[in-house]
Amino acid sequence: MPVSAPSTPEPRVIDAAVVAERRTFLQVARQPRMIGLLLVFVLAALVCGRLGAWQLDRAYERAELAAQQEAAEAVAAGPAWLGDVLAPQESFSGELVGREVRVAGEFEPDGSLLVPGRALEGRTGYLVLTPFRVTDDGTGGASWADLSGAPVLAVVQGWVETPADAAALVLPEGEITLTGWLQMGESTAGSAAVVDGRTEHIALSALVNEWGGPIYTGYLVATEGPGSPQDGGVAALPRPTIDGGSGANLQNIFYALQWWLFGGFAVLLWIRLVRDEMAGGRRGGEPTDAGTGIAGLPAA
Repeated sequence: MPVSAPSTPEPRVIDAAVVAERRTFLQVARQPRMIGLLLVFVLAALVCGRLGAWQLDRAYERAELAAQQEAAEAVAAGPAWLGDVLAPQESFSGELVGREVRVAGEFEPDGSLLVPGRALEGRTGYLVLTPFRVTDDGTGGASWADLSGAPVLAVVQGWVETPADAAALVLPEGEITLTGWLQMGESTAGSAAVVDGRTEHIALSALVNEWGGPIYTGYLVATEGPGSPQDGGVAALPRPTIDGGSGANLQNIFYALQWWLFGGFAVLLWIRLVRDEMAGGRRGGEPTDAGTGIAGLPAA
């Protein structure tokens, strides 16, 4: 019994005139339904953008409150003796930044320097930096007993607008007690040379060559005592903080990024809907329905 070969279905003829009816992106996007969806998605994107901005504001607000609380706690704790928290030539840890301490010693005015290019309340001026030979750090000299002699502590007396203001300062003679905030010595990546009584950075590893050692790895921003801002002549500096230590709260920043991404997805979703409409993705449409965007193509 002869076996007949399977018949091959005849290919459907695509009507070129109907294919030409495929709509462009702009034609689909201008439909009332698509315009309505666009308005909804744009509104959603704006809401997400506003929520992201609110989270960013919260990030900096929380950081500012944390910095204020930290400063208040430091003030409430009162000053400790320098020797109880830091010894000469000892590594300076970040947790000591802004720590209030007291120390006794004598200024060495011949070593005074100006640090230019420092801003305070929108004005640019100079820091007055003076070596302070420590005589008592609260340990009775035990902290430097194994060193070559009494250590030097760099003291920032305050801020002045012009070199003439600094020249008018008169430092007290003899032993005095200073109170102030501790700050970490600055990097020597830039110029740390002393030229004409000035230095660009408070780089203690370089200043030891000018003042002699041993030297502390941090410096003191004076707040009380003779020669300090309360004694007149220089402007007080704010409490030092770690760079980035009081920056924005990371959790709130991540929330802000998430909201902005959601807003971007809303716009992309509308674009995707328009493209699906162009490709005949409207649910319930037939492949041969010219309203779906592609007409006359064979069904899958």
